[in-house]
Amino acid sequence: MLERTNAKYLNQELIKDPLDLIVCDASFIGLEQILPSSLSFAKDGARLLALIKPQFEIRKDQVEKGGIVRDAKLHQEVIERISNWLISQNWQIEGVIESPIKGMKGNKEFLISARFLI
Repeated sequence: MLERTNAKYLNQELIKDPLDLIVCDASFIGLEQILPSSLSFAKDGARLLALIKPQFEIRKDQVEKGGIVRDAKLHQEVIERISNWLISQNWQIEGVIESPIKGMKGNKEFLISARFLI
């Protein structure tokens, strides 16, 4: 487990062995920007559990005042974009659910589960 580490810059000095499980709860950056280096260490069959935070996945002009994203259509667009991106990286989506815990300021967030298939 690595905390307080910028996951964009993971390397073989930090990650010595292939990963069975990758868990991501990142703020102020989209998953497509933060996950690539982590995913590169996944072994066949590895699992991913990531928190999708729409307020960090859409353009700033789409976020309401106070950092809130209420538009269900935007939520769905973000989920589909992240899912399609993971699929393009050889990950199989196992499911997406709304997180039972709201984000800061009451934002809806979503948990995505996927499995790596070489």
